[in-house]
Amino acid sequence: MLNVNKNLIKRILMVSLGSLIYALAINIFIAPHKLLSGGIAGISLLVQYITKVPSGYWVFILNIPIFILGLKKIDKDFVFFSMIGMLTMSIFLVLTKDISRLIIVNDLFISTLFGAVFSGIGMGLIFKSRASQGGTDIIAVIIRNKNGVKMSDLYFILNGTIAFLGIFFTSIELTLYTILLMFIKSLVIDKVTEGFDHKKIVIIITQKEKEVSNLIMDETGRGTTYLYGEGAYSGEKKKVIYSLMTTKELNDVKKLIEKIDPTSLISISEAEEITGKGFLKPVL
Repeated sequence: MLNVNKNLIKRILMVSLGSLIYALAINIFIAPHKLLSGGIAGISLLVQYITKVPSGYWVFILNIPIFILGLKKIDKDFVFFSMIGMLTMSIFLVLTKDISRLIIVNDLFISTLFGAVFSGIGMGLIFKSRASQGGTDIIAVIIRNKNGVKMSDLYFILNGTIAFLGIFFTSIELTLYTILLMFIKSLVIDKVTEGFDHKKIVIIITQKEKEVSNLIMDETGRGTTYLYGEGAYSGEKKKVIYSLMTTKELNDVKKLIEKIDPTSLISISEAEEITGKGFLKPVL
């Protein structure tokens, strides 16, 4: 029970931190230059530019029907933490709305760049906690669960489409800067959610399969599996080692395998997603 409570508190804090970073990015870099952030937050900014009512209020109002849809299509755990994400984002957007008076960044390109990076970090932390900020994030998750498309790609496509609305309220130049912002943000989200240490599928053909297998298990703690193969030319039956590990673990293991069997053949490929013992649960 204690461990469950600690995990719950950790996720809430992580979602709240992500929302704070995102809100600061909006109110320091994005809103002062009338850039958009995409999705419901972007629509809320558009309404803010027209009505002068802080976007945090509009984020809450516009999210209500989308959360009703989310309750029907997505698991309750995700919807619950997404509600926390939406509420904390709304609150922080309102609380930090005047911060641009204290922190002034006049350069449009610098604001675009840093707005993208910081809002991407904020959203990445939220996604990594299996939550969202509601709005088009929930729509993106519904699509992802059906088609398996990456969240960062869906984010860019859905919110890039909404960004074109900015042409009617700002200018073509600001709209292009907004699209650049969203593209950079999608890359940052990718790095935060998936990490820099990607997972690899490793297949090893060696004459010393027992020694190499033990080496992998001892050095990385990763499991290994024997696949039974046969040489097409020689007809020789052999054990092929199959394992999953991170890039860092792989780099260490490759050097050690070369010492044990310099003639070994190592095939490496990218693992799009790994679930199970020893690996973290996928983000969304």
